[in-house]
Amino acid sequence: MNSDDINVLALVKGRERYIFLYDDTQRAEALRMLGRYASRSDLSFTWYDAAVLSRKVRHSKPSGNLLDRISLPQKTDSEE
Repeated sequence: MNSDDINVLALVKGRERYIFLYDDTQRAEALRMLGRYASRSDLSFTWYDAAVLSRKVRHSKPSGNLLDRISLPQKTDSEE
């Protein structure tokens, strides 16, 4: 994998979009950021959202294939 590769996490909640970009050396910081977003009462980003995306960060493995590293936007319960 190229050191310039970026991992992408995206969450769509109604009209809001949460996009997180990080490289493999920034996984711990990405996890902390998810927690910081979840703790903010002014955002619709919840602890459940943080848990789901955290699982994706922890279980993703570095890959040379771009499509293997992109997490497509997820639907939330409020959109169904």
